[in-house]
Amino acid sequence: MKAVELNIKDLNKEKEELGPLTQPELSYGFEKIAPFWPLKNLIAINPLQGMEDHPIEEALKMSALYFQKETLPELMEAVNRETIKWLQTYCDEGQATIPLPFRKKGLYTAFRKLAVYDSRLHGLDEKKKKWLERLPHDPKEAIDHCLNRLGIIETKRHQFVTLLITTLPGWASYIKYITEWGGVDSFHDHPLTQSDYLAMRCIIISVLWPKAKDLLFWHTEAQEAYKSKESPLEEIQKKEMAYRLPLLHKFAGQDLPSSRTPEAQLVFCIDVRSEPFRKALEATDNYETFGFAGFFGISAQIINTVTNESFSSCPVLISPQYKIKEYPRMPHDSENARRGYERLTGMKKLYQSIKYTFTTPFALVESLGILSGVWMGLRSFTPHFAYKLKKAALRAIQNSIALEPSLQSIPIEDQVGCAEDALRMMGLAQHFAPLIVFCGHGGRTENNAYGSALDCGACGGRPGGSNAQILAAILNRLEVRIQLNQKGISIPDATTFLAAEHNTTTDEVILYGDQQSQQIEKLKKNLDMARRANCIKRAGQMDKKSRKGNPRKLLRLRSEDWAQVRPEWGLARNAAFIVAPRGLSASMNLEGRCFLHSYDYKGDPDGRFLATILTAPMVVAQWINAQYFFSTLDNVAYGSGSKITKNITGKFGIMQGNASDLMTGLPLQSVYRSDKEAYHELQRLMTVVYAPRELIDSIIRSQQILKKLFGNGWVQLVCIEPDTKKIHFLNRELTWQSGH
Repeated sequence: MKAVELNIKDLNKEKEELGPLTQPELSYGFEKIAPFWPLKNLIAINPLQGMEDHPIEEALKMSALYFQKETLPELMEAVNRETIKWLQTYCDEGQATIPLPFRKKGLYTAFRKLAVYDSRLHGLDEKKKKWLERLPHDPKEAIDHCLNRLGIIETKRHQFVTLLITTLPGWASYIKYITEWGGVDSFHDHPLTQSDYLAMRCIIISVLWPKAKDLLFWHTEAQEAYKSKESPLEEIQKKEMAYRLPLLHKFAGQDLPSSRTPEAQLVFCIDVRSEPFRKALEATDNYETFGFAGFFGISAQIINTVTNESFSSCPVLISPQYKIKEYPRMPHDSENARRGYERLTGMKKLYQSIKYTFTTPFALVESLGILSGVWMGLRSFTPHFAYKLKKAALRAIQNSIALEPSLQSIPIEDQVGCAEDALRMMGLAQHFAPLIVFCGHGGRTENNAYGSALDCGACGGRPGGSNAQILAAILNRLEVRIQLNQKGISIPDATTFLAAEHNTTTDEVILYGDQQSQQIEKLKKNLDMARRANCIKRAGQMDKKSRKGNPRKLLRLRSEDWAQVRPEWGLARNAAFIVAPRGLSASMNLEGRCFLHSYDYKGDPDGRFLATILTAPMVVAQWINAQYFFSTLDNVAYGSGSKITKNITGKFGIMQGNASDLMTGLPLQSVYRSDKEAYHELQRLMTVVYAPRELIDSIIRSQQILKKLFGNGWVQLVCIEPDTKKIHFLNRELTWQSGH
């Protein structure tokens, strides 16, 4: 099976269409909720994903009703507080000192066995205690039992359960992730089901609010109030057109340059942060750059053989197809690396156990208080020195070992398929340069709970360097090149493939491997020149006073400072997804606002590659765009509030205070310059495709998810006809309208 040959379908439809990795158990309640990934691999998601089947105008009103509530009934707030208390302890991933008893038996079982001891629930009322003692063993029976007890008639049950879910949407989003999307990255030692969660929620509300049927009347009154609420869409559309029309006219006026063989070719992720760096690099020498999804078509579960840690490194839309192990480059380093890792892990566990047990924290403060104070001072006043000191200490405990992937788990025919599809999809099937670099990306920050949100979305919220190494290793194999030659892709013997990783926070690019040549040394110098040029622009965006200092130093310090709330802007101001040869946009200043996916329609007569681009990378881009859009629109309802007042719960999520809903979006500092001035601009994603309309039409007709996103106004599709350079907008009725 070819790794990049995806069959992505409507994410909100039934079992025959791809979407969640597993199907929900219940037919109601969670359909309006989008999943929320944990902090270790934050994935951008449209918080209104459960409403994408509706036109965006309707979805905005519906979401305001369900998710932008200013107040809840007082007793509902009490129900939420008790629910949060139980979920915090059950879902904990190592922060709690004592794990919840019976946790391995599941949420409902643990709750049923322990609830009788919770005086906050029953208030020492003997009748309530006896009722809790006699709860059914099956969670679905408990749900029915509670709904009957509350007097919720059959025709109102769907609405009532939906309100139970949407009055605590953040935690429900995390439940949805675990039950439908978690895959290999979610925990398995303490199972969690949607039935368990709903049963617990129904029991708590039955005990604390016997007249909870009033929640239905409250919702009806809220519906009436929200009918007159104005939609922000009209004003947003004006801003969209003010940005889109000039960009499209410039784009349509470009001519493709003649084909050439450059000195080197570099393939970057489509991420908007790569675009300005690519432009800066292209200005340094005879280089050509390409844009491709950052997982490079390799759907893998990466396994570190030193630490035994594993993670999925591919879009969350697909399951990992291969288990790829990474080994130290030098075999004799394996044992030393493993011992170093065990030492470091042991020291961390010892510190955590002393810090969080009942009595030892007092002794810890007495013994390490002065050292901790000195360390805090160093991190606060000399962050660069503290960062270097920390790295030196870690190296003394555990030497840094370079890892390389093993290709043993990928059959040779799949390796050839991955390589062919990747090259043809990005339009790199001829004119190969002597040096070709696949460049993944990731962010590097200190004390940043949202750090993984700066990594590669196409790699499931992980850095993309491993995937780049895998594809480079595949294309350097003689067997692969021989079979590619038989398929019409002739790679010169002198061509070498390398892997690299771009640190988007500092713009440093690290080349993997120990190859040495004059050409590689020259590339390193040019990468450093591009870094300097791009840092000047980025530093000006981050800090208007940066002109007085060294831009590279400023951005490096932002990545090393543990008190920095805004180490980089991430993907803020993203606005467009462009599917076209790089030659058309190379001379344009896209301001770091465009996802750039290289594509040549002439090498894709049946539209197979374009279908994959529109149903996978574009969907990921739409999720990113929607996350930034809604986190800016209402940072309390859809974002996560200020970083300054956040609290990490269970090592997996963010709360404001000690018992809030789980915050599922971006922090205020990621989308706002200040508390009142937004940096991100409210715009829906515009997708521009440089290909014949007939080809695009055939793809839209066959893909339900595209009909939904384009037809309901979540994404604006624009076609630029290659022959005439005319601009055509896709209407909501899926017909074309000539551009202005």
